[in-house]
Amino acid sequence: MMLYEEGRFMLNEPVSNFLPEFKDVKVLDPPFPQDKTSPPGALASAKRPITIFHLLTHTSGLTYQWNARLGKAYQDARVGSGILQHEGTIGDSVKKLAKIPLLFQPGDAWEYSLADDVLGRLVEVVSGMPLDRFLEERIFKPLGMKDTGFFLADDKVPRMARAYTYYPERGLQPILDGQVVEESLFKYSADYPYRGPRTYFSGGGGLTSTVEDYYRFCQMLLNGGHLDGARLLGRKSVELISANHVQGKLEDMGYGLGFGVTSEPRFLTELGSVGSYYWGGF
Repeated sequence: MMLYEEGRFMLNEPVSNFLPEFKDVKVLDPPFPQDKTSPPGALASAKRPITIFHLLTHTSGLTYQWNARLGKAYQDARVGSGILQHEGTIGDSVKKLAKIPLLFQPGDAWEYSLADDVLGRLVEVVSGMPLDRFLEERIFKPLGMKDTGFFLADDKVPRMARAYTYYPERGLQPILDGQVVEESLFKYSADYPYRGPRTYFSGGGGLTSTVEDYYRFCQMLLNGGHLDGARLLGRKSVELISANHVQGKLEDMGYGLGFGVTSEPRFLTELGSVGSYYWGGF
């Protein structure tokens, strides 16, 4: 959104203008969610290009490695997920991703996906910087987020919180170093921030932070794009990203430009307020 404010692109612009590998994408036929389980078969041409707006709202037709129809194709192509050690860079991974069919026609449905990784690569191409450096120089330093990054320095590893997972037969268990947790097609580790090649800067997952640092980031958004004299975004951009842009596509929540949005009272199943926006972490 900072690059958008600088006039580097329009939100409804095809992402292929910057990442040409997405120029002639194919789509599953029949599409998801009309068919949720069949392996890839017949393909159709995309009726419209994937736009930056589609990526920001997760309506591009991309998915993740745990999707029943395309997950195996993602895994076979060795596309990175951001929550497991991965060889190569986000640029390498996005090129592989672009060769795999889309779940549905761009703009037709919603599916949480690796669209954020594609956006991370877009930031690299448009800014001319690796994603880790862009985030450090344009967000973390201005906001005083001193403990946030993709990979931990050795002296910070002892401060890392222990992650756990639940097994029906054994209850809650710590995730050990070197362990890959497998839940059907969903695979992840808890030690990727400090073990592995440290070359994959995921746009959708992988940053490690502290409560204090993340508080500063959230306070910047709550302030309308600025904190302690540092302005990252204009007020209208914050309003735009926190509005619901997927009306009719989701039953239990709204979604903005990168956030879940509580846009209606019926989405309030826990304490909260209409207008709040959020996403989960690990």
